[in-house]
Amino acid sequence: MRSSRRCAPTTSSRSVGVATIAVVSRIGKVAAATTTAILLERFHPRAVVVTGLAGAVDPRLAIGDVVIAERLIQHDLDARPIFPRYEVPLLGIAELVADRAICDRLAAGIERFVPPPEVVALGVTAPRVWRGLVASGDQFFASVEAVAALRAELPEALAVEMEGAAVAQVCYEHGVPFAVARVISDAADHGAAVDFSRFLAAACGPYARALIEALVG
Repeated sequence: MRSSRRCAPTTSSRSVGVATIAVVSRIGKVAAATTTAILLERFHPRAVVVTGLAGAVDPRLAIGDVVIAERLIQHDLDARPIFPRYEVPLLGIAELVADRAICDRLAAGIERFVPPPEVVALGVTAPRVWRGLVASGDQFFASVEAVAALRAELPEALAVEMEGAAVAQVCYEHGVPFAVARVISDAADHGAAVDFSRFLAAACGPYARALIEALVG
C-alpha cells in the first residue's frame, strides 16, 4: 500500500481462485489507517498485507533486502505519563504482532525472487530476508544522527517506515490478520531521499509482484 488520494482498487485480479485487491495508502500513519479502514469496510478482506519501502536501522541490512515485520511499533507514540511510552492508548500493548503464516509465505516468496535487470542495475543481486521489529512513524529519516537515535531507543528495530504499525492497529482492532513486508531502499541517512526515489521508480513494482504471487500462487 502506497501513496494516493483515495481508497480505490488499482488492481483486482484472481489467481488460482484467490481474489486480490491492491490499493495505495498514501503516506503517513493517518492516511494509511484511513485507507485500511475503508478497505476493510468496502471489501471485507480475509487478510491485509502492506508492502513498500523502508529505511535500514540495523546496519547489517543492505539495499534490496526485505524485512518481514513480525512485530510493529509506533516509534513516535508517547502518551506519558498517562500511558507507557509506545503503548497504544486503551489497547494495553505497544507492539502489534503480525500473522505468522502470512509472514512465512512472504519470506518464502522473496527467497525465490530473482531480481529483474532494472533491480540488478541498482546493485541488488541476492536480496536477503530479515524478520523482526519494524518501527513506524510520521517522520522520514534522512540523517545518520536521527537513525542512530532511533537505534538507541529501539535497539531491536530492523527498519523504519511511515505506515505499517498504523495499518496493523486498524487490522488488530477489527480482528483481521495482517503482515508487513518492506524492501530496504536506503540507509535512512543523508542520501535517503535520493536513494528512496530511485528505488521506488525502478524496484518497488517487481518486489510487490513477487510478494503478491507468494500469497496467491
